[in-house]
Amino acid sequence: MATIMSQMVSIKVGGLQALPAVQKSLTRRKLGDARLAPKLMTSATRGVRCESGGGRGPLADVQRAVDESTKHVITKDEILRNQEVNESEKQSVFGAKPNSGSFYPRPELERRPETGSKSFGSVFAFDGAAPETINCRLAMLGFAWAVVAEKMTGLTVLEQVFSPGTTGLIYFLGAVQLFTYASLVPIMNGESTDARSFGPFTAKAERWNGRLAMIGFFSLIVTELYTHTAVFH
Repeated sequence: MATIMSQMVSIKVGGLQALPAVQKSLTRRKLGDARLAPKLMTSATRGVRCESGGGRGPLADVQRAVDESTKHVITKDEILRNQEVNESEKQSVFGAKPNSGSFYPRPELERRPETGSKSFGSVFAFDGAAPETINCRLAMLGFAWAVVAEKMTGLTVLEQVFSPGTTGLIYFLGAVQLFTYASLVPIMNGESTDARSFGPFTAKAERWNGRLAMIGFFSLIVTELYTHTAVFH
């Protein structure tokens, strides 16, 4: 009986002595799993990123093909060389010389989205990248829309926008928001309109067409205010 009791005590004592070793082993395994978890999460995240944003898929191929055929990256050296040789960059239309940090005019290096500030104030400044680009595109859209709408309805531009029961104002506000957002996306990504060209569709052609459209659209509204009739009806 004493022998049996001593064996049981030795078993219990041996079990208690072995318990810390077992706990250490379990702790090591837990720590190993804990250390391994971030690695697994990181590798999984990298895998997801590679699949979603790694430049794969048909849309990425299309974007890459469009960039190769239409995009020209404008570098800082090109801008500096243009500032030195281009007479229009040495003084503004009002005769003032561009000064760094001034409100207007600013050097080309500071007003371009490729090398200058992309803040709201800089982009929408008088010589910023956004105002003329957005106004030109809206003017071209507005003039083309006026020609078609006046042919179809016989209403003047202002009648289409402000007359009761017409939806011209809603479409106008929607077009302003859409074209503003679409024009701001590349600018905020550091790309000016001069960086894109495809055949006859160049930045210079867009600017001149837009300027003519602004003059034409303004003249159309003024003419219809005096005549009270649609010009293109």
